[in-house]
Amino acid sequence: MGWLFYSDRRIKSYGDEKTEIARLCTFETVTRKTTLIKASKVGSTWYVAVRVTNLDSSPVEDRTYVTDADGSITFGAVFLTRYDDGCWGYKDMEESAGPVESRAPISLLALLSELKDPDSYAHAWRQCCRNWAAIPNYEEGDRIKLAAPVTLSDGSTCQIVTATHYRRGRQKRRCYRIEETGGLVRLSKASLAGAELLCSAKSEASPVLAEFLAGQGE
Repeated sequence: MGWLFYSDRRIKSYGDEKTEIARLCTFETVTRKTTLIKASKVGSTWYVAVRVTNLDSSPVEDRTYVTDADGSITFGAVFLTRYDDGCWGYKDMEESAGPVESRAPISLLALLSELKDPDSYAHAWRQCCRNWAAIPNYEEGDRIKLAAPVTLSDGSTCQIVTATHYRRGRQKRRCYRIEETGGLVRLSKASLAGAELLCSAKSEASPVLAEFLAGQGE
């Protein structure tokens, strides 16, 4: 399905978007009812969990999803959104239809029904979401080795970096210090996937602080 834009410009805010997403995901056919049970926006993309039930209360039979204990199935979907000259638009895809965006929260994935085919696109999509969620927010001073060298704008590469920051006005921006050159580089979260923590900033703290931090993990 392509993009659909609302020329009346009635969608203007986060709340308007969420209300419209809920409306699009809640309807009835002759035999079934669909209901939005969770919606989360990440960037400009909405991730939703939608439950399907039969109106006669019989179990829902589906080729993709395992029927839940209550007879329903719950699937994931993605709504790409954007504004064009003030007009809000969306493009929606069910999880098995091939969405590229894969940053659905783990809490939303937990609501989805099991999949019958472990090799399905939906299964791969859910794993991509889990991989994204597993990327840690590194602390100031953490030394890490990227899963693969990153090529910089000058053609050089870097792989071992230390988390640090720089300031722009009053804002503190995350960046990474390149071990080989000492230069600073901004890295996308995607480039941190699979990185190895070589040395935690916490491990280099004072003995008293290290003991305190160790106690917090007990």
